[in-house]
Amino acid sequence: MSVKYVPVQWNRSKWVYDGIMLAAVVAFLYLFLYVTPELLSHENPINPQVHNARAFGACAFLMLTVILWIGPLARIDRRFLPLLYNRRHFGVMTTFVAITHAGYILNWYFAFSSSDKYAALLFANTSYGQLAGFPFEAFGIFALVCLVILAVTSHDFWLKFLTPPVWKALHALIYFAYVAVVAHVALGIMQDQQNHTFTVIFIGGALSVAGLHAWAAWHEDRNGDRLGTEEGGWVDICDARKIEEGRAHIKVLPNGERVAVFRHEGKLSAISNACAHQNGPLGEGRIIDCLVTCPWHGFQYDVRTGRSPAPFTEMVPTYTLRLSGNRVQVQVEANPPGTPVDPVEVPA
Repeated sequence: MSVKYVPVQWNRSKWVYDGIMLAAVVAFLYLFLYVTPELLSHENPINPQVHNARAFGACAFLMLTVILWIGPLARIDRRFLPLLYNRRHFGVMTTFVAITHAGYILNWYFAFSSSDKYAALLFANTSYGQLAGFPFEAFGIFALVCLVILAVTSHDFWLKFLTPPVWKALHALIYFAYVAVVAHVALGIMQDQQNHTFTVIFIGGALSVAGLHAWAAWHEDRNGDRLGTEEGGWVDICDARKIEEGRAHIKVLPNGERVAVFRHEGKLSAISNACAHQNGPLGEGRIIDCLVTCPWHGFQYDVRTGRSPAPFTEMVPTYTLRLSGNRVQVQVEANPPGTPVDPVEVPA
């Protein structure tokens, strides 16, 4: 992955990203605790532990909602891509906020139990056969476990050790965690509250996540991002004149893979859009000396071979191209990672 091991590859963008994120968390907690308590279903006098637990729980839900907004928003509008590049940091901070929420709950509701507080959390309510009074704590525990797994495995070591496909599949747990959080809130907090302001916010947040993902899928279909296969396994990409020098045109192939067709010095080359490091969007990078730089973490690849420059060994699949008039066409089946392919010259 690197010539030398670096625990966290900090740069100015990451410092700014994390600084803004931390400031937003602090601002939300301050508003919840001190400015508008009557709007957030805790207008009756309560003790500080419950007050804090609600604040951190609401913050974790909002952060998880925003995390799941970022992906579809970046697919709809490229201006949201900077939010996507360091989303792992967002997820790790969300995990710490959720752990703090769980800590307040354990140390208040179960601290005075005659049994161990962790055992009491699991066995105080076992009414799994009914909806009213269902042990909603189980959903919260499941969501927290998912978030901890994602935070622990977010480092590049686990990406390399598990391989990108396995790592990517593992991090799909974020969706199961969100569903569990929705169930946790719906079956727990909403059953007891008198003020329904938070109910509106909660339902709106959950519906917005589903709506944005549906909108992003519709946007890709509407803009022809997913292609159909032509005879012989070739698909039509675009007019060659639409591809800017040093840039790429990205399309979704019929098999679901994304291809990035680059133009460099008047010639076209195609590689997978997924970086071997963390599946970053290579097609959003820019070519310098035949090397495209992944905008996420700076990994580079020769667009003619799909190989990283020495001493690095990362490789991505390449694709075979041809021109039909001015139309660029690509063979659906990718070449093995690191396979050299002669560039196709674009007629003047």
